Amino acid sequence: MKTFGEILKELRIEKGLTQKALAQELSVTVPTLSHWECGYQEPSFKDLIMLCKYFEVSADYMLGLSD
Repeated sequence: MKTFGEILKELRIEKGLTQKALAQELSVTVPTLSHWECGYQEPSFKDLIMLCKYFEVSADYMLGLSD
C-alpha cells in the first residue's frame, strides 16, 4: 500500500510540477510540501481537501485507501 507522501509525489510528477511550483499553486511553503511527501508531517483536513480538489481525486485515494 502506498503512503500519502508517495501518492502526493506521484500526482505532482504526473502534472509535471516541481515542489516549488506546486507549493506556489497551493500557497504552502516548499518545506511543508516536502515534509508531506517525505512523511515527516501530515496535512490538516483543510489542506487534504485542498489537495484533493487540486488533483481532482478522492480523499480515499490520497490516503491510499482506494485505487
